[in-house]
Amino acid sequence: MQFGCESQTDKNLNVKKINIAIDGFSSCGKSTMAKGLAKELGYTYIDTGAMYRAAALHAIRNGWMTKEGMDEEAIRENMGQLDISFEKDDKGDQNTYLNGKNVENEIRSLEVADGASRISTLPFVRTTLVSLQQKMAEKGGVVMDGRDIGTVVMPNAELKIFLTASPEVRANRRFKEMQDKGENPRFESVLQNVIERDQRDTTREVSPLRKAADAIELDNSYMNVQEQFDWALEQVKRVKS
Repeated sequence: MQFGCESQTDKNLNVKKINIAIDGFSSCGKSTMAKGLAKELGYTYIDTGAMYRAAALHAIRNGWMTKEGMDEEAIRENMGQLDISFEKDDKGDQNTYLNGKNVENEIRSLEVADGASRISTLPFVRTTLVSLQQKMAEKGGVVMDGRDIGTVVMPNAELKIFLTASPEVRANRRFKEMQDKGENPRFESVLQNVIERDQRDTTREVSPLRKAADAIELDNSYMNVQEQFDWALEQVKRVKS
């Protein structure tokens, strides 16, 4: 992603720090947009999706989550073991740590992504992680992306963005991403996973995925990363002007 040189006017955007909530369906580029805005504005980026993925990875590793189901009682009893944090590497890229170990690559697998969608339906998991996320946002200057940021985690965020795109477009993005990592997925399986995650995310009883009443919606099906970033930065300027 390339950004233009910062003018004095742009620098003034950093004078008043706001909270930015970015919600939307899976593989809509929420994290890419959030990371770009955080870097440009000098804000803190909180990847809530990575937090749920880390929780899912922990459950999978310990046998509490399988394709057949989840051992909810075991997950509940061991929530206190979870230590999720974010650290930047030498290149400035943010990585997710689970109990002190870098799990950034592991949590991006299709299995863990599916597990995150499943474990996020458990009320006690959401309560634990939402509380942590809200503490991170108390001082402002945070860009947070997920499924319920504008509706539950940061309902008072000054800027709320809701991203969407067709299931086929999103599946193709995930498919190419997995291929770039050396994986050999079937497109049909990826598409089915996207559809199933949409169903779970929008119908779960606790904090379902939905657009906040005051959120600005963007269908980015036919937009590249730079076009999306430029649009988002304009929304920031509008709110802070």
